[in-house]
Amino acid sequence: MFKKFKKNEIRQKCFSTLIAHDVEIIGTLQFADGLRLDGTVKGNVVSQADEQSLLVMSEHALICGNLLVYDAVIAGTINGDVTAKHFVELQATARITGNIYYQQLRMDCGASVAGMLTKHETLSAPSNEPAGNQAETAVAPLSVTPDD
Repeated sequence: MFKKFKKNEIRQKCFSTLIAHDVEIIGTLQFADGLRLDGTVKGNVVSQADEQSLLVMSEHALICGNLLVYDAVIAGTINGDVTAKHFVELQATARITGNIYYQQLRMDCGASVAGMLTKHETLSAPSNEPAGNQAETAVAPLSVTPDD
């Protein structure tokens, strides 16, 4: 009679914003609902507080900055920290240079993370600051060297 909601489901099903592959945004990008990113953002990408937002990045997408969302499906490249209040899916082409803070994580074979993975049960208080910008975050500096 009643369908039990699965905890690991992504709730947001539609996209209100599309950033095409030939678009580059410089500065902080704040969005609500769903965002499909195929282009480049040089700055932080932040969903509105108290929104169950969804970011979907294609394999051609690039974020040079921190990411703070509710749910994320990532196939592109992020040079910065990722904070997901609920769920992160790293597809095979995902490349993350930075730390990932998550409640639930799915990582496909081939995805790459150069940083720490930190699981949290729930975030204590909603914040629009990505984890790397919060004063109480105690994370050792990340040093990445290319494999030449």
